[in-house]
Amino acid sequence: MRVHVVHAHPVETSYNRALFHAAVETLTEAGHEVDALSLYDEGFDAVLSREERLNYHEVPGNLTPAVAPYVERLRAAEALVFVHPVWNYGYPAILKGYFDRIYLPGVSFVLTGGKNNETGTLVPNLKNIRKVAFVTTYGGNRWRTMLMGDPPRRLARRWAWATFRTQQPPKYLALYDMNNNGEAQLNGFLDKVRSELASL
Repeated sequence: MRVHVVHAHPVETSYNRALFHAAVETLTEAGHEVDALSLYDEGFDAVLSREERLNYHEVPGNLTPAVAPYVERLRAAEALVFVHPVWNYGYPAILKGYFDRIYLPGVSFVLTGGKNNETGTLVPNLKNIRKVAFVTTYGGNRWRTMLMGDPPRRLARRWAWATFRTQQPPKYLALYDMNNNGEAQLNGFLDKVRSELASL
């Protein structure tokens, strides 16, 4: 499969970057064609501009030169893997901006039955995606995160499944309380990620 791996962490020596490398290496060794995207390394601009918002529903005019290359990579993929930390119980800003700017009308969904491109019934449009996985780390422990409702897990299991309409729900591989995990636990999670993605 063609697997698009999207990473969102600014520090090249971080544990999260090690997870990204492990994902790319494992998928490549399993025979997949991997398109690796590190949003920070590419200098992705997470800010949705005024012009982009005004033209958000203008299909296909909303595919500006700034976003079109990322849309092409998304459309070429058959599977997606997102590797990111959880900060303040949400996505890093750069990853949220990626979703806001790239998952556009005419790309991730279409609106049918309305009078224009701004109304109607939302229909998922990324029919090329067959499998999705999230690999993530939390500073908070599982209990504290559950009290907050664990928004990233809910988004992965609900929004992502509704968006991609894969046969199986997205895999969600999470390491909680990572700052209090020792070397054995960190290495164990790396091994888990490799094992799960080897059979993606």
